[in-house]
Amino acid sequence: MARFRRRPEDETPGYEDNAALRGFGGYEPADAPDVPRARPKRIRPAVKPLKWRRAPWFGLVFIALVAGVLNALGVGKPRDASSTPTPRSPVVVTPSPRAAVPPVVAGWRSVAGRDGSYAYDVPPNWTPEPGTLHGWDQTGAVPGIRLITSAFLGEDFCGDSNLGGAGVTTEPLPDLDAAARKAVTDLGVSAFSPDGGPLAAVTADAGIDAQLTKADGTKAPSRIVVAEVVPTETGDCAAKHALVAAMAFGGNSGTAGVVVAYADSDRGGPSVRDDLLGIVRSYRFVAAADRGTTTPPPTTYR
Repeated sequence: MARFRRRPEDETPGYEDNAALRGFGGYEPADAPDVPRARPKRIRPAVKPLKWRRAPWFGLVFIALVAGVLNALGVGKPRDASSTPTPRSPVVVTPSPRAAVPPVVAGWRSVAGRDGSYAYDVPPNWTPEPGTLHGWDQTGAVPGIRLITSAFLGEDFCGDSNLGGAGVTTEPLPDLDAAARKAVTDLGVSAFSPDGGPLAAVTADAGIDAQLTKADGTKAPSRIVVAEVVPTETGDCAAKHALVAAMAFGGNSGTAGVVVAYADSDRGGPSVRDDLLGIVRSYRFVAAADRGTTTPPPTTYR
């Protein structure tokens, strides 16, 4: 399974930040309820470099023709200093302001939703990318899953592969245990199975009850499930063992919100299990008085 990763400029991200999941907050499908779900980013072998191939005779003629035209225009020929074009000025792009929410876990960084109405925290070695949607597409073999308000561990540690990630989704189930269990299974199978199979083995634990903090400071019930995954993906970049944690909440309207975190359990660090549990437990809704805004530094393009 090849992963996808999209920035907020995407025309059809598939999910809408509703800031409220029937009183609990979260996400609901932006379009019809039967919109296909998709897939999170996954650990896969690095892309192989392209190999040179012989060009047919007409290709060689075309190359020679282009080279001749460039030569006639003086490309590659020395020019007088007075004729050298003036370098273009750098283009500076200032990003739009983003929601800023203080972390609740000491030493960690927050990952806030679009308007700051919800957030979760990640360890300092994770990279928050709240404007990124990522996942794996549904196929005939795997269910796929899609996560928004993302964060990543070990970005591009091996080519374009990551060691782990996190994000928020929904499951069309009212039962919190079933929703969390489905999320860890969907992610484990979709993220760690090759395109043609066989499917990764996902073993979920018994689950535990937890509590979600609402914007008014009160608590709501939630359910956490952790799964061990034995991937069937192969290659130097592929994980040999992985962990997936999910916390489900809401469910009163028939749809539960779920925050999910996953990682290579061999290369994710000695505290990877505690980190994943800490990430999903930190998910909360944020009072308006506790929200702020921040503007990322400008980017200069030369």
